Amino acid sequence: MKYIINSILVVFLLFYVSPLHAQVPEGFYLSADGKSGAELKTALFNTIKNPKVIAYSKLWEAFANTDVSKNNKVWDMYSDNPYGVADYYYDFRNNRCGTFKKEGDCFNREHMLPRSWFRGNKLLESDLFHLFPTDGYVNNRRSNHPFGEVGIASWESTNGSKVGQNTFGNYTKTVFEPIDEYKGDVARTYFYLVTAYEDVLDSWQSDQVGGDTYPGFSDWSLELLLKWHREDPVSIKEVRRNEEVYRIQGNRNPYIDYPDLTEYVWGVLYDEAFNINRLSDSFYLIEYSPFERWLYKQQWIDNLKEYFYK
Repeated sequence: MKYIINSILVVFLLFYVSPLHAQVPEGFYLSADGKSGAELKTALFNTIKNPKVIAYSKLWEAFANTDVSKNNKVWDMYSDNPYGVADYYYDFRNNRCGTFKKEGDCFNREHMLPRSWFRGNKLLESDLFHLFPTDGYVNNRRSNHPFGEVGIASWESTNGSKVGQNTFGNYTKTVFEPIDEYKGDVARTYFYLVTAYEDVLDSWQSDQVGGDTYPGFSDWSLELLLKWHREDPVSIKEVRRNEEVYRIQGNRNPYIDYPDLTEYVWGVLYDEAFNINRLSDSFYLIEYSPFERWLYKQQWIDNLKEYFYK
C-alpha cells in the first residue's frame, strides 16, 4: 500500500506540481534599458509611479498575503528572531492594534516613511511597498526618527532593534536601527520610495530623504542605505512580497527585482548604461535556486503524505 501511495506522489509531482509563479513580467522595465544615473531613475519612476493602492483600512487583510511567516503568523521585522523563537507572535485577525502599553501587545501598520515627512499624499498613505505590520509599541518608539546606526542605545526591542544617537557619517541625531537581517529590506524600500515618488520629493521634510529629484537622499543617508543594500542581499521574503504587492497594486520594486539597479542609479555603476539582458532577476536567483525547488517539492510531499496517511 505504501509503495502505491509513494508512486502516486511521484506521478503527482511530475505532472501537477507547477513552479511558483513569480517573475518580472516581460518588458516591464524595457524603458530603463540603456540608461544610467538620474535618467535611469526617472525612467523607473515612469514605470512604477501611480500604484493602484488599496484603502488604508484594507491593509490588515492585505498583510495576510504580503507578510505571512512560515508559522502563518504576522512577519514583523521589529520582533522577528531569524535564528530562533521570537518573544511573541501575532495573529492577523485577533492581534490588531487598538491601544497598547508595552511591546507584545498588538501589531499595527508601520509607515517606513513617517507620515510627518510627507503629509497630504494619499498614495503614500497606503502604498504597501512602504507599509509593514509591526509591533505597535516598537513602532511608537521608532517614532519619526530616520533609520541609522546606533552607538549607545537609549532603548532596545526584544529582537535587538535600537533607538539612539546615530554614529554613521556626519549625522548625529537620534535614529532607529533595525536588526542586520532587515537592513537591506529598509534600504530597498527607501530606494523604491524616492523613485516612485520622485515628482514630490521637494515637498518631503526629512533629514534622510527628499529635496532634489536626484539623488533624493541626503549624503549620509544614501551612503548608509547603499551599505545596507550591499551587506543584506535580497531575500526570499522580499521576492515573494514584491510579487504579492504587484498583484494588488500593479507596480513593483525594481531594486528587489534587479538589485544591481541600485549601483546603476546611485552606486559604482552610475555612469554606465543599464543593460537588462545582462542581469538575472531575483526570482531566478533566489526563488528558483536548487534548494528552493527541493524545499518546495518537499513541502508538497509532506502535505500529500499527511493527506493519504490519515
